[in-house]
Amino acid sequence: MTASADEVTVRRDGGVVTIELSAPQRLNAVSSVMLDQLRSNLAKADADPTVRVVVVTGAGKAFCSGAHLQLDVHRESDAPDTSTLASANQVVTTLTGMQTIVICGLNGPAAGVGVSIALACDLVLASEDAYFLLAFTRIGLMPDGGATAVVAASVGRSRALQLALLADRLSASEAERVGLVWSTHPPEELAGAVTQLADRIAAGPVAALGMTKRAVNAATLGGLDDALRREWDGQLVLLVGPEFAEGVDAFLGRRPADFAQ
Repeated sequence: MTASADEVTVRRDGGVVTIELSAPQRLNAVSSVMLDQLRSNLAKADADPTVRVVVVTGAGKAFCSGAHLQLDVHRESDAPDTSTLASANQVVTTLTGMQTIVICGLNGPAAGVGVSIALACDLVLASEDAYFLLAFTRIGLMPDGGATAVVAASVGRSRALQLALLADRLSASEAERVGLVWSTHPPEELAGAVTQLADRIAAGPVAALGMTKRAVNAATLGGLDDALRREWDGQLVLLVGPEFAEGVDAFLGRRPADFAQ
């Protein structure tokens, strides 16, 4: 069964539901509408007792390149648009709160909020050419979408700070080494590996698996709601600040940002 809702595609094969971010023309950069569709389909799958596992992946060359924003409209005099941030937060809380196990098929780069979405899933299988990039500080913002919580919960404070402060790429192979992903695969073999893992989980004791997931998330992500509030408050300040204005101008002008000016 296949259904399409604008830029999110949903397929079902037995007890496995696959939800695909389907805007490859912009590397699956997400809008608030796209995120709302993702959250709605996640909630629908979780409420269906015949669904035994969910897969989240992306179409084309990227998993998700972050938020799809019209950066050139944001200036100090403008009120910040928080719709995408609000929708991203809802996606992350839905993913971490679901009883159903969620596999991320990381088919390509995950940047910005794409990192949050990927790591809010329960198990991540990655293509060898994928990478993680928390690029927020490059344009004068802070990580959001729960990234300050889910990244630290996955790899610890020191590594999380390196990723968030330095905004350097973390390759799939290095992400596997530090525990951010379960396994890496050649690009042409990723879909098969995801299917094999999804079938394994679907054949397992899904009630026990779901309760285990919730117990682990309660122990490791108990501060997620507080993290989301801190990110929200911080981003509201930064979105109307001079560093973001400089970051946007530099990005649009294809030049290095000068935050020390």
